[in-house]
Amino acid sequence: MARRIMPLFRILLVALGALGQGAGAAKASGWPRAEMRPAIAMHGDPASVPDLAHRRYVNPDAPKGGRLVLGASGTFDTLNPFVVRGLPVPGARQYLHETLLTRGHDEPFTLYPQVARGLEVPDDRSWVIFHIDPRARFSDGKPVTAHDVKFSHDLLRTRGRPNHRTYYGKVTGVDLIDDLTIRFDLAGANDRELPMILGLMPILPRHAIDPETFEETTLTPLLGSGPYVVGEMRAGESITLRRNPDWWGRDLPINRGLFNVDEIRFDFYRDSNTLFEAFKKGLVDSRVESDPGQWATGYDFPAMREGRITRETIRQGTPKGIRGFAMNTRRAIFADARVREAIGLLFDFEWTDRNLYSGGFERTQSLFEGSDLSARGRPADEGERALLARVEANVREDILGGSYSVPASDGTGADRSRLREAIRLFEAAGWVLKAGVLRNRATDQPFAFEMLVATREQERLALTFQRFLRRAGIAATVRNVDAVQYDRRLREYDFDMVDYRWWNTSLSPGNEQAFYWGSAAGRQPGSRNLPGIADPAVDRLVEAIVEAKTRDDLVAAARALDRTITSGFYMVPLFHQPTQWIARWNHVGMPAESSVFGYLTETWWRRDASGAAQR
Repeated sequence: MARRIMPLFRILLVALGALGQGAGAAKASGWPRAEMRPAIAMHGDPASVPDLAHRRYVNPDAPKGGRLVLGASGTFDTLNPFVVRGLPVPGARQYLHETLLTRGHDEPFTLYPQVARGLEVPDDRSWVIFHIDPRARFSDGKPVTAHDVKFSHDLLRTRGRPNHRTYYGKVTGVDLIDDLTIRFDLAGANDRELPMILGLMPILPRHAIDPETFEETTLTPLLGSGPYVVGEMRAGESITLRRNPDWWGRDLPINRGLFNVDEIRFDFYRDSNTLFEAFKKGLVDSRVESDPGQWATGYDFPAMREGRITRETIRQGTPKGIRGFAMNTRRAIFADARVREAIGLLFDFEWTDRNLYSGGFERTQSLFEGSDLSARGRPADEGERALLARVEANVREDILGGSYSVPASDGTGADRSRLREAIRLFEAAGWVLKAGVLRNRATDQPFAFEMLVATREQERLALTFQRFLRRAGIAATVRNVDAVQYDRRLREYDFDMVDYRWWNTSLSPGNEQAFYWGSAAGRQPGSRNLPGIADPAVDRLVEAIVEAKTRDDLVAAARALDRTITSGFYMVPLFHQPTQWIARWNHVGMPAESSVFGYLTETWWRRDASGAAQR
């Protein structure tokens, strides 16, 4: 780990810390205070208490011990998940690094104690004070203090991922009240989610991180305070996490039934097919399936027939997530919304779902598909219409009235009515079909672009879309690149169109929506605003989501955002799984009930670890 801190930075850090402590000591008696609470909900009150015996979605009596082997496609080249550069190990952050507070996974957005034992926050949420648990320790045994919290905030605000820089940049002041108490001033932010965003801030050790090299890729583990530490590693191929026997939080009630195995190994495979073969041979303990065709017909192999593998279908209570062919509006060819809408009309979901995926997918038509936050099929009420008018949003009348849906095709893969409508839109935008080639009316340049993919599954889908596009005279090439290049090109927005699915949605959307769709995010490398949306109305609607004081306010703002982005046709909406599909070898135990968010690997255990466990 990087233990060398630049002398100048150390001097500055110590000086600033001393000033902060002095100011804190001087001002502590003058600051307003609030009753310390153990938990906080985004809207309403927490549904539980931190010392609850256990949560519904865990097995409190799960045996401890054994190893869990998880598989992933692709590779990794860094152990720092908090910066833009590099490919981190997916899912490892939760095992290595703790946050001030932790989610309750049966509520839309409620946080309970982790590194912090409690917090103070006023009704207007214009400041927040966190009280660090005096028992909290990093894995090297050194205590976690308020100084580490301030160091983490300052480091991530200036050198972290774009979302960290955006969120933590809203903080107007940080004061150290004492070694275990820190105050964040949020005056003027008008962001009711910000205390919770800070509660989810990972806490990094100031004594073991060099800020000057923090943004570089590294295979040296970052010191954390979580339940595991990094063990063996084969660069890009495999990494093993080992339970820290001295983990300070192992006896906290909030952690009962979690982090049950002694070792978690992540093995990386070239592609999903190779990974599936490894699962069939027992080299990987579980598989999260994303191909409905394979889920329906691909599990007829000996271990399955012999009953040594169990398949689970898990229904989530959260929005289904978004996957789409994102069009980069930074490219002139996609600047016109009529062009983007026409391209969407050319994708035949009905044919694709039946022929590529055995009819197992459902079409995604909303940012918040499958929840009350979705505008699909719901006319805007007076409050939502007033909000849309106030932010001057450009929303089509059929989308405003709730009657719009993505047009269904006849399922032949050659729907003439959809093609005619697409050609009409292209012509209105200045593109005409000449001798089978779509050309710009003014320049005679052909309509051509590249679709960027990184996996065989993406390539298969892109080649199918390529065939649909060809019917309208569009020359779309498919470029398959490795995971590292794919990540770099997305980070730098160096693509025309890309198959993307990492716009994660929840029942309590907030600041992340600015990272997904905001104008400022679209100008920063590494955001998820891949389409390059730069709409002031979208920015103001994201602010309305963040500022919502009630659930009704949140629903109205989310639906307004949904309608506005739908009206922009920034992506070709693809599809989603109606449920989660998981296969596991029988020596892996899972709780009888799942969380609102679906499966959680940290709740699993080895049945043969120290005696059988009942599901």
